[in-house]
Amino acid sequence: MDALIGFAGSALIALLAYRKRSLTVSGAWAAVVVGTILYGVGSLPWFGTLIFFFISSTLLTKWKQHAKAELEANYEKTGQRDAGQVFANGGLAVLLCLGAWAWPHPFWWYAFLGVMATVTSDTWATEVGGLSKRPPRFLLTGKQVAPGTSGGVTRMGLSASLLGGVLIGAVAWGLAVVSEGEMNLLQLLMIGGVAGLAGSLFDSLLGATWQAMFKCSVCGALTERREHCGQQTLKVRGLPFLSNDLVNLAASLFGGAVAVLLSLL
Repeated sequence: MDALIGFAGSALIALLAYRKRSLTVSGAWAAVVVGTILYGVGSLPWFGTLIFFFISSTLLTKWKQHAKAELEANYEKTGQRDAGQVFANGGLAVLLCLGAWAWPHPFWWYAFLGVMATVTSDTWATEVGGLSKRPPRFLLTGKQVAPGTSGGVTRMGLSASLLGGVLIGAVAWGLAVVSEGEMNLLQLLMIGGVAGLAGSLFDSLLGATWQAMFKCSVCGALTERREHCGQQTLKVRGLPFLSNDLVNLAASLFGGAVAVLLSLL
Protein backbone atom coordinates (compact mmCIF):
# COMPACT_ATOMS: atom_id res chain seq x y z
CA MET A 1 0.00 0.00 0.00
CA ASP A 2 2.81 2.45 0.84
CA ALA A 3 4.41 1.78 -2.54
CA LEU A 4 1.10 2.46 -4.29
CA ILE A 5 0.63 5.70 -2.38
CA GLY A 6 4.17 6.74 -3.23
CA PHE A 7 3.67 5.88 -6.89
CA ALA A 8 0.36 7.75 -7.13
CA GLY A 9 1.69 10.84 -5.37
CA SER A 10 4.92 10.87 -7.37
CA ALA A 11 3.14 10.30 -10.67
CA LEU A 12 0.74 13.17 -10.03
CA ILE A 13 3.51 15.59 -9.11
CA ALA A 14 5.68 14.43 -12.02
CA LEU A 15 2.81 14.88 -14.47
CA LEU A 16 2.10 18.40 -13.26
CA ALA A 17 5.81 19.24 -13.38
CA TYR A 18 6.09 17.87 -16.92
CA ARG A 19 3.10 19.92 -18.08
CA LYS A 20 4.72 23.02 -16.54
CA ARG A 21 7.97 22.11 -18.35
CA SER A 22 9.84 21.67 -15.09
CA LEU A 23 10.68 18.04 -15.99
CA THR A 24 11.54 16.33 -19.23
CA VAL A 25 9.96 12.95 -20.04
CA SER A 26 13.00 11.13 -18.66
CA GLY A 27 13.01 13.42 -15.63
CA ALA A 28 9.34 12.68 -14.93
CA TRP A 29 9.88 8.91 -15.02
CA ALA A 30 12.95 9.23 -12.81
CA ALA A 31 10.96 11.33 -10.32
CA VAL A 32 8.28 8.64 -10.14
CA VAL A 33 10.89 5.97 -9.41
CA VAL A 34 12.58 8.05 -6.72
CA GLY A 35 9.33 9.09 -5.03
CA THR A 36 7.85 5.59 -5.07
CA ILE A 37 10.89 4.10 -3.37
CA LEU A 38 11.18 6.85 -0.77
CA TYR A 39 7.57 6.47 0.33
CA GLY A 40 7.30 2.71 -0.15
CA VAL A 41 10.55 1.78 1.58
CA GLY A 42 10.91 4.82 3.79
CA SER A 43 8.09 6.89 5.23
CA LEU A 44 6.44 10.31 5.05
CA PRO A 45 9.50 12.27 6.28
CA TRP A 46 11.70 10.77 3.56
CA PHE A 47 9.13 11.34 0.82
CA GLY A 48 7.86 14.71 2.03
CA THR A 49 11.33 16.22 2.45
CA LEU A 50 12.16 15.35 -1.16
CA ILE A 51 8.85 16.81 -2.34
CA PHE A 52 9.55 20.05 -0.48
CA PHE A 53 12.93 20.30 -2.20
CA PHE A 54 11.43 19.66 -5.61
CA ILE A 55 8.46 22.02 -5.31
CA SER A 56 10.39 24.88 -3.70
CA SER A 57 13.25 24.58 -6.18
CA THR A 58 10.87 24.44 -9.13
CA LEU A 59 9.07 27.57 -7.97
CA LEU A 60 12.36 29.42 -7.51
CA THR A 61 13.52 28.31 -10.95
CA LYS A 62 10.35 29.77 -12.48
CA TRP A 63 10.61 32.95 -10.37
CA LYS A 64 11.84 35.83 -12.56
CA GLN A 65 12.96 33.27 -15.14
CA HIS A 66 13.43 35.86 -17.88
CA ALA A 67 15.85 37.82 -15.71
CA LYS A 68 17.98 34.68 -15.29
CA ALA A 69 17.77 33.52 -18.92
CA GLU A 70 21.19 34.91 -19.88
CA LEU A 71 22.89 33.11 -16.99
CA GLU A 72 21.08 29.85 -17.72
CA ALA A 73 22.45 29.91 -21.26
CA ASN A 74 25.90 29.11 -19.83
CA TYR A 75 24.79 26.37 -17.43
CA GLU A 76 25.17 22.76 -18.51
CA LYS A 77 21.57 22.00 -17.52
CA THR A 78 18.44 24.10 -17.89
CA GLY A 79 15.54 24.60 -15.50
CA GLN A 80 13.76 21.65 -17.14
CA ARG A 81 15.27 18.77 -15.19
CA ASP A 82 16.13 15.51 -16.94
CA ALA A 83 16.72 12.04 -15.49
CA GLY A 84 20.39 12.79 -14.86
CA GLN A 85 19.52 15.78 -12.67
CA VAL A 86 16.76 13.90 -10.85
CA PHE A 87 19.04 10.99 -10.03
CA ALA A 88 21.94 13.33 -9.15
CA ASN A 89 19.66 15.04 -6.62
CA GLY A 90 17.51 12.08 -5.54
CA GLY A 91 19.47 8.94 -6.36
CA LEU A 92 21.70 9.18 -3.32
CA ALA A 93 18.62 9.81 -1.17
CA VAL A 94 17.14 6.57 -2.49
CA LEU A 95 20.29 4.60 -1.64
CA LEU A 96 20.29 6.00 1.89
CA CYS A 97 16.63 5.13 2.29
CA LEU A 98 17.28 1.57 1.12
CA GLY A 99 20.21 1.38 3.53
CA ALA A 100 17.98 2.45 6.42
CA TRP A 101 15.46 -0.22 5.44
CA ALA A 102 18.06 -3.00 5.17
CA TRP A 103 20.26 -2.02 8.13
CA PRO A 104 18.30 0.34 10.43
CA HIS A 105 20.42 3.05 12.03
CA PRO A 106 19.86 6.78 12.73
CA PHE A 107 22.94 7.68 10.66
CA TRP A 108 21.04 6.92 7.44
CA TRP A 109 18.39 9.51 8.31
CA TYR A 110 20.92 12.21 9.18
CA ALA A 111 22.90 11.52 6.02
CA PHE A 112 19.66 11.82 4.03
CA LEU A 113 18.89 15.11 5.76
CA GLY A 114 22.34 16.43 4.82
CA VAL A 115 21.92 15.35 1.21
CA MET A 116 18.53 17.02 0.86
CA ALA A 117 19.77 20.14 2.62
CA THR A 118 22.71 20.32 0.20
CA VAL A 119 20.68 19.98 -3.01
CA THR A 120 18.14 22.49 -1.69
CA SER A 121 20.78 24.97 -0.54
CA ASP A 122 22.69 24.70 -3.81
CA THR A 123 19.58 25.19 -5.96
CA TRP A 124 18.33 28.10 -3.86
CA ALA A 125 21.77 29.74 -3.98
CA THR A 126 21.83 29.48 -7.77
CA GLU A 127 18.29 30.71 -8.37
CA VAL A 128 18.32 33.56 -5.84
CA GLY A 129 21.98 34.51 -6.17
CA GLY A 130 21.53 34.87 -9.91
CA LEU A 131 19.28 37.87 -9.24
CA SER A 132 21.85 39.70 -7.11
CA LYS A 133 22.57 43.27 -8.25
CA ARG A 134 26.09 42.93 -6.92
CA PRO A 135 28.53 40.85 -9.02
CA PRO A 136 29.60 37.53 -7.51
CA ARG A 137 33.03 37.01 -6.03
CA PHE A 138 35.22 34.05 -6.83
CA LEU A 139 35.24 31.63 -3.91
CA LEU A 140 39.01 31.08 -3.96
CA THR A 141 40.24 34.64 -4.43
CA GLY A 142 37.40 36.94 -3.42
CA LYS A 143 37.74 38.83 -6.70
CA GLN A 144 34.68 39.90 -8.66
CA VAL A 145 33.72 37.65 -11.56
CA ALA A 146 31.02 37.69 -14.20
CA PRO A 147 27.54 36.49 -13.11
CA GLY A 148 27.08 32.78 -13.77
CA THR A 149 30.77 31.95 -13.31
CA SER A 150 31.30 28.57 -11.65
CA GLY A 151 32.71 29.18 -8.19
CA GLY A 152 31.20 32.65 -7.92
CA VAL A 153 29.17 33.44 -4.78
CA THR A 154 27.03 36.38 -3.64
CA ARG A 155 25.62 37.43 -0.28
CA MET A 156 22.11 36.84 -1.60
CA GLY A 157 23.07 33.37 -2.75
CA LEU A 158 24.74 32.45 0.54
CA SER A 159 21.74 33.72 2.53
CA ALA A 160 19.35 31.73 0.34
CA SER A 161 21.58 28.67 0.70
CA LEU A 162 21.47 28.85 4.50
CA LEU A 163 17.73 29.45 4.53
CA GLY A 164 17.06 26.51 2.23
CA GLY A 165 19.00 24.14 4.46
CA VAL A 166 17.30 25.38 7.62
CA LEU A 167 13.87 24.94 6.05
CA ILE A 168 14.74 21.38 5.06
CA GLY A 169 15.47 20.73 8.74
CA ALA A 170 12.16 22.34 9.73
CA VAL A 171 10.15 20.35 7.18
CA ALA A 172 11.87 17.10 8.14
CA TRP A 173 11.12 17.78 11.83
CA GLY A 174 7.44 18.56 11.15
CA LEU A 175 6.92 15.45 9.04
CA ALA A 176 8.78 13.27 11.53
CA VAL A 177 6.68 14.56 14.44
CA VAL A 178 3.45 13.89 12.54
CA SER A 179 4.36 10.35 11.54
CA GLU A 180 6.94 9.07 14.00
CA GLY A 181 6.82 11.10 17.22
CA GLU A 182 8.91 13.78 18.92
CA MET A 183 12.26 14.87 17.45
CA ASN A 184 14.80 17.55 18.35
CA LEU A 185 13.84 20.64 16.33
CA LEU A 186 16.98 22.67 17.08
CA GLN A 187 19.21 19.75 16.13
CA LEU A 188 17.51 19.30 12.76
CA LEU A 189 17.56 23.03 12.03
CA MET A 190 21.27 23.17 12.84
CA ILE A 191 22.10 20.09 10.81
CA GLY A 192 20.04 21.26 7.84
CA GLY A 193 21.51 24.76 7.83
CA VAL A 194 25.16 23.86 8.38
CA ALA A 195 25.25 20.73 6.20
CA GLY A 196 23.33 22.46 3.42
CA LEU A 197 25.58 25.52 3.38
CA ALA A 198 28.72 23.36 3.60
CA GLY A 199 27.56 21.12 0.75
CA SER A 200 26.63 24.12 -1.38
CA LEU A 201 30.04 25.74 -0.83
CA PHE A 202 31.75 22.44 -1.65
CA ASP A 203 29.77 22.40 -4.91
CA SER A 204 31.06 25.91 -5.67
CA LEU A 205 34.61 24.84 -4.78
CA LEU A 206 34.48 21.96 -7.25
CA GLY A 207 32.97 24.30 -9.82
CA ALA A 208 35.86 26.70 -9.32
CA THR A 209 38.57 24.06 -9.59
CA TRP A 210 37.90 20.63 -11.07
CA GLN A 211 34.60 20.92 -12.96
CA ALA A 212 35.05 20.91 -16.74
CA MET A 213 34.64 24.40 -18.19
CA PHE A 214 34.55 25.36 -21.84
CA LYS A 215 34.88 28.51 -23.94
CA CYS A 216 32.58 29.42 -26.79
CA SER A 217 34.54 30.09 -30.00
CA VAL A 218 31.74 32.34 -31.26
CA CYS A 219 30.86 34.69 -28.37
CA GLY A 220 33.79 33.96 -26.06
CA ALA A 221 31.58 33.04 -23.11
CA LEU A 222 32.91 30.72 -20.40
CA THR A 223 30.33 27.95 -20.09
CA GLU A 224 29.65 24.50 -18.65
CA ARG A 225 28.25 23.38 -22.01
CA ARG A 226 30.10 21.40 -24.66
CA GLU A 227 28.13 23.26 -27.32
CA HIS A 228 27.31 26.98 -27.38
CA CYS A 229 26.03 29.29 -30.14
CA GLY A 230 25.55 26.20 -32.29
CA GLN A 231 29.28 25.32 -32.17
CA GLN A 232 31.46 22.93 -30.21
CA THR A 233 33.19 24.64 -27.30
CA LEU A 234 36.85 24.34 -26.28
CA LYS A 235 37.82 22.96 -22.87
CA VAL A 236 39.81 25.54 -20.91
CA ARG A 237 40.11 23.90 -17.49
CA GLY A 238 38.94 21.09 -15.22
CA LEU A 239 38.53 17.36 -15.61
CA PRO A 240 36.75 16.39 -18.86
CA PHE A 241 34.49 13.84 -17.14
CA LEU A 242 33.48 16.03 -14.19
CA SER A 243 30.07 17.24 -15.30
CA ASN A 244 27.57 19.33 -13.36
CA ASP A 245 25.67 16.18 -12.34
CA LEU A 246 28.81 14.60 -10.88
CA VAL A 247 29.65 17.81 -9.04
CA ASN A 248 26.15 17.81 -7.53
CA LEU A 249 26.58 14.17 -6.50
CA ALA A 250 29.95 14.83 -4.86
CA ALA A 251 28.56 17.86 -3.02
CA SER A 252 25.60 15.79 -1.79
CA LEU A 253 27.98 13.16 -0.40
CA PHE A 254 29.93 15.89 1.37
CA GLY A 255 26.79 17.45 2.84
CA GLY A 256 25.56 14.04 4.00
CA ALA A 257 28.89 13.34 5.72
CA VAL A 258 28.78 16.73 7.46
CA ALA A 259 25.25 15.99 8.71
CA VAL A 260 26.30 12.63 10.17
CA LEU A 261 29.22 14.26 11.97
CA LEU A 262 26.97 16.98 13.36
CA SER A 263 24.50 14.36 14.66
CA LEU A 264 27.28 13.06 16.94
CA LEU A 265 27.63 16.40 18.73
